[in-house]
Amino acid sequence: MGFQSFVKSKPFKYFKNFVIGLGAAIVLMGALFKLESWEGASEMLIVGLSVEALIFFFLGVIGPEPDYYWHKLYPGLDDYNSRIQPLTAGPNPNMPEVAPLHGDVVERQLGGMLTELQSMSKSLAALKALQEVDFSGTQEQIKSMSNFYTKMNEAMADMARSAEDVRQYKDQLAALNKNLSSLNTVYGNMLAAMANIGRQ
Repeated sequence: MGFQSFVKSKPFKYFKNFVIGLGAAIVLMGALFKLESWEGASEMLIVGLSVEALIFFFLGVIGPEPDYYWHKLYPGLDDYNSRIQPLTAGPNPNMPEVAPLHGDVVERQLGGMLTELQSMSKSLAALKALQEVDFSGTQEQIKSMSNFYTKMNEAMADMARSAEDVRQYKDQLAALNKNLSSLNTVYGNMLAAMANIGRQ
């Protein structure tokens, strides 16, 4: 087992994280002891910072871990000097050591990602079209509709008041007709009585 394979093994990664956490904890406790002026603060800071210095030196020696793993999908991607063909190039007899990756393999491995991307593209196009719609006149239209409804409510209130006035006028006309009928009856009786007096 070589040094590089040991450095990339899970037990080493666990040990590395444990040592980093332990060194940071000692430094923090040393700082707490120093702030509180407790005994042993200087020794804790010396030990903790020494451990951290050794850890940082060691991390500089072993090198960083990649945050991506594209080379698992496309072997040779992690080697700068490898001769990689484009995905659509197909087989090339001049490059036998690197097998080309065809579109059907990509589609199988990525599980329909192309369809999802096309759907997202359509959705984004629809959003862009919606963004380009001019809504500048909408506020003025809302204001004019509000004014229209206000005027309409005022007109309805005026009509309600007018209807009340019409009802009162009708009642007064009915009362006037009744009074006129009564007056006609009285007048007719007076005329009849005077005609009888004139005959006697």
